[in-house]
Amino acid sequence: MTQPYYETMYILRPDIPEEEVETHVNKYRDLVSEAGGDVLDCQMRGKRRLAYPIDKHREGIYVQLNHNGDGQQVAPLERAMRLSEDVIRYLTVKQDGPMPAPRAVPGAVSEAPAGEPAGV
Repeated sequence: MTQPYYETMYILRPDIPEEEVETHVNKYRDLVSEAGGDVLDCQMRGKRRLAYPIDKHREGIYVQLNHNGDGQQVAPLERAMRLSEDVIRYLTVKQDGPMPAPRAVPGAVSEAPAGEPAGV
């Protein structure tokens, strides 16, 4: 049986600079580690249009953070997100089963084995 893991998807305001996005990503990654969890994967999903306006924003920067632990890392992570003015939505879901393989994000650079073109 595989160990359950947590998937936290959060949406940042679309008007913050890229350096600040990296700061938030690192901050939440470190928070999980400090609370005793292990960060499995962190993926920038990029800027996307929202299904409905949130705080007058029509777009948001999506970030997916996969982590595991005993569940104690979720509360401090979500508290920090709730207090941040740059996070407009977040959701943590407990997942059972194997973690999905990371998919290529459009516009991201993929590394292909030597001699093979990327994206094949």
